[in-house]
Amino acid sequence: MTLRGLMKLMNGLDGVALGPGDTGYDEARSGVQRTYLHRPSVIVRAEGVADVVRAVRHAVEHGLAVAVQATGHGLNVPTEGGVLIDTSRMSGVRVDPAARTAWAGAGTRWEKVIDAAGEHGLAPLSGSSPDVGVVGYILSGGLGLLSRTFGYAADHVRRIEVVTADGECTTVAPGDDLFWALRGGGGNFGVVTGIEFDLFPVDRLFGGGLYFDTDLLPAVFRTYREWTATVPDSMGSSIGLIPMPDVPAVPAPLRGRHLAHVRIAYVGTVQNGERLVEPLRALGPRIVDTLGEMPFTASGTIHNEPKQPRNFLCTNAMLSEFDAAAPDAILDLVGPGSGVFGVVQVNHLGGVLPRPPEVANAVGHRDASHVLRLVTLPQGPGRDAAHETADRVIGAVKPWTVGRAPGFVQGDQGAAELARECYEPAAFERLAALKAVHDAGNTFSCNVNIPPSDTTVRRDAHVT
Repeated sequence: MTLRGLMKLMNGLDGVALGPGDTGYDEARSGVQRTYLHRPSVIVRAEGVADVVRAVRHAVEHGLAVAVQATGHGLNVPTEGGVLIDTSRMSGVRVDPAARTAWAGAGTRWEKVIDAAGEHGLAPLSGSSPDVGVVGYILSGGLGLLSRTFGYAADHVRRIEVVTADGECTTVAPGDDLFWALRGGGGNFGVVTGIEFDLFPVDRLFGGGLYFDTDLLPAVFRTYREWTATVPDSMGSSIGLIPMPDVPAVPAPLRGRHLAHVRIAYVGTVQNGERLVEPLRALGPRIVDTLGEMPFTASGTIHNEPKQPRNFLCTNAMLSEFDAAAPDAILDLVGPGSGVFGVVQVNHLGGVLPRPPEVANAVGHRDASHVLRLVTLPQGPGRDAAHETADRVIGAVKPWTVGRAPGFVQGDQGAAELARECYEPAAFERLAALKAVHDAGNTFSCNVNIPPSDTTVRRDAHVT
C-alpha cells in the first residue's frame, strides 16, 4: 500500500492505521501465537464498527485480503500484504441477568465475560483459557468446560453483528443463512463486531486438576480412556501429557517431569464429584491435587494455561472412539523416553454434544467421542521436526479419525487445506455456496478457509 493510500484510509478513522515501519506496527501484528506473524500492508486498530466498515471497504476496493485479530491465539494463516483489522480495542461486555444473556464486543476476552456473568451467579460456555477471545472461539464452534452438559458455545448464540464483504454492518439472527454459517464457519463470512449468547445458572463447580508423575503416566492415560465411558453428561474432563522444562519458572514440584494432568469440571455436588474421580485417585499418589469446590470465576485455574506469547503449532483429530490401542501408540511417539517434544491433550466429548441444537449451525463431527490435540514447538514458519512429529501422531490415530476441529487448527500455514475435514460434506458444500454469495472474492481468506463455489445454496444441506 502506498503512503497516499494509507493516509486516505486513515482519514475518518477513530482508530489508528499503521504501515510497516510505523511505531506500534510490530506490536499490533503480534498476538499470542508467535511462530507465524502477520505482515500486512496496513493495520487498522479499530475503535468501533465504523472503523471496521471503512477498513473492509478499502480492502475490497483495492482487492486486498483481510485478516482479523483480537488476541492472536488461533492464528493459522497470516496475511502477507493486505489489511489486518485489530479488534482488541473493541472490548466490552453487557450482561442481562434476567434473560441470562451476554453481549460481547469483537475484542473481548472470556475473562471479562466470566467475571461480569459471575456477579449474577451465571457462567458462559467458555473454554480452558479465559485469555482467549470470545468471538473467534464461538465462530469456530466453542468447545468448553461445560460443553458435555450444555453443548457447543455456537449452539447458544442469539444474534451476531457482522461487517460483510459489501462493507455493510448487519445483524443476523435465527432464520438467516449467514447466521447458520457464522456459527461454526469461522471468520470466512465477515468481521464480527459483536455477539449475543446465552449464559447458564452455574455459580460453582467441582473442579481442578490431578497431576501424576512420569512413572504413572502410561497407567493414567489408559485408565482415563476407560473412565470417560463411565461418567455422566455433567462431567467435563480432559487429560494433558506435558513434558515440563527444568527451569526456575516452573513450580518446583513439577519441574523437569513428564506429567499426566487430568482436568475436571463437574456440574454437580462435591460429594458426587469426589465419588466420580475415585478411580483416578486410586491410581497412585499425586504430585498436586487441586480438586474441590470452586467458583466458576476461578475456572481458568483448572487447565492453568500460560498467557505469555509463544511459538507453537497445534493440530488435532476428532475421534470416533478413543480406541484401546491409541494411548500406547501416542506414548511411543511423544511419551517419556521418546526423545521427542509434544504436549498431548485429549478432551472427552459426547454428553449432549451429539444432539442437534435448537437452531442448526455448521459445527461438524458432533458424534466424535474425543478430540486429540497435539502442541509442538516449531523453530520458525517453515516445516521442521515439529511438523513431522505432528504428522506422525495424527497418523497414529487415523483409523479412528472422523475430521478436525477448526478451533484447534493453530499456527499451521496448511490450515486452508484442512478446511474440508472440519465439516460434514453437505455442510461444507453449503458453506462454500454461501461464501460465493457473501464473499465471492474471498476477501476473508486468512483463516481455515472455505473457498467460494458456484454451487446452489441448499437450505437442507446442514448437518444437525
